[in-house]
This record gives sequence, structure tokens and C-alpha cells, in this order.
Amino acid sequence: MTEPGKRIRIAVAGLGVIARTVHLPLLQRRADLFEVVALSDLSPARLAELGDRYGVEPPRRHTDAAEMVGAGGCDAVLLATSGSHGDLAAAALRQGLPVLCEKPLAYTLAEADRLADADAALMVGYMKQYDPAVTEAARLLDGLGGAAAVHAVEVTVLHAAGEQQLTFANLPPAPRDLPAGAVARLREADERLLDAAVGADPGARILYQILINSISHDLSLLRLFTGAPATVDHVATWPLTPVGPAEPSVEISGRLASGGRYGIRWLNLPDVPAYRETVILHHARGALELVFPSPYLLNAPTTLTAVDRHDGGERRAEFRSVTEAFEQELVAFHAMVTAGARPLTGVAEGAADLRTSQQVVRRYGELTGAAIGGEAAKLT
Repeated sequence: MTEPGKRIRIAVAGLGVIARTVHLPLLQRRADLFEVVALSDLSPARLAELGDRYGVEPPRRHTDAAEMVGAGGCDAVLLATSGSHGDLAAAALRQGLPVLCEKPLAYTLAEADRLADADAALMVGYMKQYDPAVTEAARLLDGLGGAAAVHAVEVTVLHAAGEQQLTFANLPPAPRDLPAGAVARLREADERLLDAAVGADPGARILYQILINSISHDLSLLRLFTGAPATVDHVATWPLTPVGPAEPSVEISGRLASGGRYGIRWLNLPDVPAYRETVILHHARGALELVFPSPYLLNAPTTLTAVDRHDGGERRAEFRSVTEAFEQELVAFHAMVTAGARPLTGVAEGAADLRTSQQVVRRYGELTGAAIGGEAAKLT
């Protein structure tokens, strides 16, 4: 732990879309709190481009993330690589380096268990938990009686294609200098972990990846407002058309610990004009409705609408803030590193989301006859 207010030297692993459009610009914006001192990526071209842009000297640019972590010379690590982050997070924590880890934390519960002893030194990157509108919704819900006041939660995600969400960013083409051997090894490692998590069924593996890579944001909001789901009663997946996108749409529902119900509909609609996520908390006197824009649009406000009964009619109050959720997440990470502040999602909470995701996959197998293996088949 360093002293509060100290500027943190941070190393960034993975220079893909989220690092390029969000993390690196915000780390530069918050130069009062962070200094980017090292970068890693499989692509030498990306390393050269972004190293020059963010002032990272060539000796601190690495094509191997584990090598960067082992080299030291930093106070903390941000993991934005693709796939599971279990091994890299463990390596950083062994070096005594606090970790901000993009989801998924890991693919398997076994990986998460190996990180459990260092829970206070790791934050999982669920930026929506730090959105000012979410913070205000949690405050209002607390005034209504907290989780026990929630009758039902409805979540609907209109998931636009990545290129739809990123047109504004004018990103360069995908790099062509990725080393084939390294890419193959990472892919093989991911396949082994997926097998260990849910088994070999293709539908189960696709569903699990949607859960841990995208729906996990909604699970994190459920945890924040109501606690993790108590049951997974219904799961369905279906394609847009018989020859539609490889990823299906997903529907999940069940019971909350407080007795209410939840429903999540994640709709894979590549051609919708814009990403949109709506989370509605229904209570006895009205509702709290959150509408999230695309996460890549920095400082685009999430809208919270509070609806209740007033003088025999309906009263609606709207809350919006242009304070960026990802930036608030970075501020919270700085507080974790320098002052020991507890993150909203550490290892234990990240593992809870993995467990819920595996419960969803297991229920999918029970309802469809798909052969579920790995940890999901053994959950108690």
C-alpha cells in the first residue's frame, strides 16, 4: 500500500479495443493519479504506436504480459488482455502488485480460488457499479428499504455489433503481426479452461462466454442492488435467424434472495443502430429505471428515472451525470491501492458471478439435454 494521493505507476497488459478507447485515454486524463510506465501486447506494431503516444520507453514495451509483470518497476497492473485473467492476476499478486482486472476475472472457480488469499489487492472491472446513476439508484433503493423492497428486476440488453458501437473511434485495422504460435497457445489454454468450466458442448460454451464476457455486468448490478440470484429457473437461447449471428440471444430468470424475481434478456441484434441496456427495479410504489448507453462512449450519461406515486398521480424524477463510470472506477482503484479501500467487486464477488454463470449453464443443460461437464456439472 502506498500513501493516499500518491501517483501510481501502472503497467497495462493488452492493448485492444477497451484499452485503446477507454483505459489509456482515461489514465492519461487522470495523470494526477496515474503514470503509465509499461505496456504489453502480442502486436509489436500496437506496442510501437501506443508506446509512442503515451510516452512509454521502448525497454518497457513487452510482447509477453507475464514478462512485463515480472519486470517490476510499477506499483499496480491493469489487465485488459483477452480470455481468462487468472494466471496473470496470480503472477501480479505474487509480485505484490495490486490488480485492476477486466472481466472475466477467470474462466474457472479453481482459478478464482487460487486468488482468494489476495482478495483485498484485486478489483474486477465492473465499471457500471461506479456509474453515478447507479450510485444514486442504490441510495434511493436504500431509502425504500433496500433489497427487501425489490419486487422484480427486469434487464434488457440490445447488443449491437462491435463495429456499430465503435464507428466513432476510427480505430486502425486489426494488426497483422500477431505471432501465430503465441495466438495458438493462448487459444488452446482458453479451450482447456472452458472445458474445465462447463465441458465440451458447443452451445454451453457459447452461452458461458456470453455470460462471463457481457451478462456479467448485469449480474454485478444484481449483486449490488439485491444480492446474487438465489435460483436460476429458466434459461433459453435462440438465434436471430436460421443463418443469423454465431452468438444467440439469451433469456434467464429466477428468484432473488429477498423473494422477488429477476429476468435478464440479452438480445444479440448486430444491426440495431445503438447499444442500449435497461435495468428496472420494481418496488411497491413505483420503479427505478436505469438506461445505459454504449460503454465506449466516454462521459455519455446513464439516465436514472425514479417513478413513484404522488398526490394520487405519478411523479417522475430524472437523474443524469456526465461523470464517467470508467473514470470513477479508476479513482476507486487508486483508493484501493493507496488507502486500502474495499472494491465493490473483488475476488469473492467475481467468483460469485462465475458461480452464477455456471448455474445458468447447468440449468441450460437440464432444460435442453445438452451434456454439461466440468465445474458446472459438479456445483452443489
